[in-house]
Amino acid sequence: MSVGDIAGLIAAIVFAILAGFLIYPLIRLGKLFDQVAQTVKQTGDHALPALDESVTTVKEVNKTLKDVNQISDSAQYTARNAGALTDLYASLLSKPAIKVASWASAVSGTFRSFAGKNKKNKADADVSASTASARKTSAQNSRDEGLAMNRAVSAPASHGRHAATSAANKPASK
Repeated sequence: MSVGDIAGLIAAIVFAILAGFLIYPLIRLGKLFDQVAQTVKQTGDHALPALDESVTTVKEVNKTLKDVNQISDSAQYTARNAGALTDLYASLLSKPAIKVASWASAVSGTFRSFAGKNKKNKADADVSASTASARKTSAQNSRDEGLAMNRAVSAPASHGRHAATSAANKPASK
């Protein structure tokens, strides 16, 4: 064996060892690709039924929305008819109701004016009676004040001039 054969043999052994070390990661990489392929297949298998169910759900929601639209259209139609009916009743019944209310107000005002005159006459009599009573009381108070002044002036001289002036300066009691 020559030196070239030995170098080739060493190169072949190193290449075999290197290939041995590289085979394991390549096998692992192949298994990873198999798992990715299987995951993609399962995702596709599960995604298609989910998409089918979502399409079915969207169709059902659209049917429900159509029903809701029909109901809201019917409600709007009913509301319009109710408004028109209310306007009709208002136009037919408002004029007679206003006439009845004005007639009732006039009759009530008339009765109140008759009753008010009787109450006013009685009230005037009560006011004049209370005024006369107040005049009598005022006159009596004036008379009592005059008597008090006369007593103070005719006070005995023993009390002196001081007593007479103090009695005259006292306010009259009412």
